[in-house]
Amino acid sequence: MRKERGFTLIEIAIVLVIIGLLIGAILKGQSMIQNAKIKRVKSDIDGIAAAVYSYQDKYGFLPGDDPIDRFSLSCTGDADGIWDWAERICAWRELIAAGFVSGDASLTSETQVAKTSPFGGRYLFRYNGTLGKNYILVDNIPSDAAESLDQRYDDGIYNQGDIQANADYTGGLRDMYWYVF
Repeated sequence: MRKERGFTLIEIAIVLVIIGLLIGAILKGQSMIQNAKIKRVKSDIDGIAAAVYSYQDKYGFLPGDDPIDRFSLSCTGDADGIWDWAERICAWRELIAAGFVSGDASLTSETQVAKTSPFGGRYLFRYNGTLGKNYILVDNIPSDAAESLDQRYDDGIYNQGDIQANADYTGGLRDMYWYVF
């Protein structure tokens, strides 16, 4: 009598359950990583805002807009409370030189000196002339993460509130505007 070789239904079911558990764990892990990045963006924004306010408290001016070249960086602002083009780069350099954030104050390119977000974009200082407000621009945020940030920490509407995006949250990458100043 010859015994048939092969897998039983029970063995196949056990393998499928194990594969399902592995896929579920991987998907859950990806979700946890995404949530950690979202929380990190918020934490970074809070830290950058605190650094700007600390600089302003200590020296009386926004970093970059400071008319005194305190750190010999060839950075002198016009003290108008607005981040003009050259002042944006100097803002980071002065925050670094003053010890409020880490980095290399000798770098003179905004893409080099600005902090990087967990999604690979940059935190950039900007001014919106229409609203008359300084803000932090966070570029290259996936739209689902941008929407989550807006819903968690603001009103969830892409073009209103203190957290805004350059377009609705229907896909692709977004630039986010954080009006924290």
